[in-house]
Amino acid sequence: MNDLTRQSEDIMTAAGRSLSEQRAGGVHRKASIGQGSKRIKRTNWVKRIRNVMIAIFAIWVAGGIAGAILNGIGVMGVMALALMTVIAVAVLANYPKVKIPKRADINKGDARQLVGKTELWLESQRLALPPPAAKVVEDMGVQLDALGLQLEAVPQDHPATREVRQLVGETLPEMIDSYRKIPANLRAEKRAGATPDQQLTEGLGKISKEIDHVTRQLAEGSLDDLAVKHRYLDYKYGDPADPVKEG
Repeated sequence: MNDLTRQSEDIMTAAGRSLSEQRAGGVHRKASIGQGSKRIKRTNWVKRIRNVMIAIFAIWVAGGIAGAILNGIGVMGVMALALMTVIAVAVLANYPKVKIPKRADINKGDARQLVGKTELWLESQRLALPPPAAKVVEDMGVQLDALGLQLEAVPQDHPATREVRQLVGETLPEMIDSYRKIPANLRAEKRAGATPDQQLTEGLGKISKEIDHVTRQLAEGSLDDLAVKHRYLDYKYGDPADPVKEG
């Protein structure tokens, strides 16, 4: 019985190590750009760990009950429990997956959810962007976190909140979507004095500055002075020859 106990403990330790390695598997991937997306991923991992531990506990309790009834389960029984444990860890450590929000769903929910969803969506787009634009997106995470904190103190039906939602939840993803519709072989061709790659990077840079500007105004309580709509509409419609805006 002591040998079985030690074996079960070794299996539990190995399973826990496997789960940790699964979790660390994201190290080779790019890190979260902000606290909002990181919080969503952390919540997802808590669910995975909980599910794995429940499954392992259930497997070994069932093995213990079977051993008590059968007066021992033998080496084959221990191997079967070990196999079931490994399978449980391998399967449950990867589910549920973090759900990347669709563009249409980004703007749903409160300000805190808006920030987290936007960051997750932006993270999923990074590999499709030119390096300079991807860098702007990565730096934008900190700005979105700060903006989200300010929005939590503003009524959800306030005009400032609605304008910010349109900037972050609509204009920002729309700009990236429009860029991705351009064939890859045309993204390096100059048009209207700049390539789509350059125009995207410049446009994201303007939105980044606007997010910082709005956050500062919200922090100062200047709700009535926000003029987001007039500022960002120029980014979206200002240059009719801009292929990024044309999509």
